[in-house]
Amino acid sequence: MRRESATVVSLTGETTASLLAALGRSGNVFVARAAPDEQVEAGDRTLSGWERGARAMREAARRRSMFVIVPDDPLAGVAAAWSAMWEPAAGPGAPQAFEARAAETLAAWRDEQFELPDYYLMAAPAQRDGAAPDFYLGPLRAVRPRRVAVAAVAPADAAAQAALLLDTMRSLEHGPWWPPLDELLDAVRHFYAGALAESVGTE
Repeated sequence: MRRESATVVSLTGETTASLLAALGRSGNVFVARAAPDEQVEAGDRTLSGWERGARAMREAARRRSMFVIVPDDPLAGVAAAWSAMWEPAAGPGAPQAFEARAAETLAAWRDEQFELPDYYLMAAPAQRDGAAPDFYLGPLRAVRPRRVAVAAVAPADAAAQAALLLDTMRSLEHGPWWPPLDELLDAVRHFYAGALAESVGTE
């Protein structure tokens, strides 16, 4: 379990550079990205699905602020591969692609390359009719409902959207920490898009 004093929030969904800048101007908030020295070290090499988020999480761990927002998630590659399995055009190789992403991410976690954030916060459009199955609002929220929050952001200026997200962060509830990543990924495998979040896992 993380022991840093700051509350680390991974921000997903409808994010823009202007929104992140607005959040960074808020008091007691820091937006963490991969440290510059790590970016230089990476050079032109393509970072793996977990690596960019892991670097950002390491930068977040160095910061002391009420909230540290991380727009890069170590589980981003797993999330994309899981969502791809539910696309109408998904081929027979989609489950294998998911398993490959899950295996490399789990190996990195076991090697202590990253820990999960305290919370996931999704900036979602106010209207989500017909939206594709979402990794964060689906299996992750099913396993730990109090560790995943959503803010319905209507089209507006970045400052207004930032204020809404900050209000949501201030109302985050305490709850059990994440299970070990291997258990979390197993829950993801057994979650079916369209299932009620409350029917999978309990607090």
